[in-house]
Amino acid sequence: MPKREKSIELLNQAIGEELSAVQQYMYFHFHCDDQGYDMLAGIFKKTAIEEMIHIEHLADRILFLKGEIEMEATSKVQKINTVKEMLDFSASEENKAIVMYNDFANQSAANADSVTKKIFEGLVADEERHYDQFDNEVDNLEKFGDRYLALQSIERGKGISAMPPGHPQIG
Repeated sequence: MPKREKSIELLNQAIGEELSAVQQYMYFHFHCDDQGYDMLAGIFKKTAIEEMIHIEHLADRILFLKGEIEMEATSKVQKINTVKEMLDFSASEENKAIVMYNDFANQSAANADSVTKKIFEGLVADEERHYDQFDNEVDNLEKFGDRYLALQSIERGKGISAMPPGHPQIG
């Protein structure tokens, strides 16, 4: 059996980071939605949901190892309201997560816990995908500037104007 205590510690630390990410991405989702940037709001919401799924996998492993799940976010939500800053922050945080989960995978291997190592390796792949998505959006914003955001707002307006009178808008 693997060295449970170290694995449980790493898994709980990962849960804390993922909880922070969920809160941050939902905050960004709310602000993008409020500003009419539906596509970006959707990206943040989808990413938050994926981070929640990570928490579930981490918690399952902790319970298998007979540990206690700690549900404490590691950081407070950053009150960032501009899209460029949201995307830069998100890409940076995903990059930090990639480095951290690679380290956790190596520590898990050193503790003869290949299942936990595999979980962290899977997280690395997901976080790399998230990083790439945010990095691509930063590139789009730099390439197209405010026109990129204006197009998202216009698309929302078209959708709302096409709704029948009295139809509730669902975000």
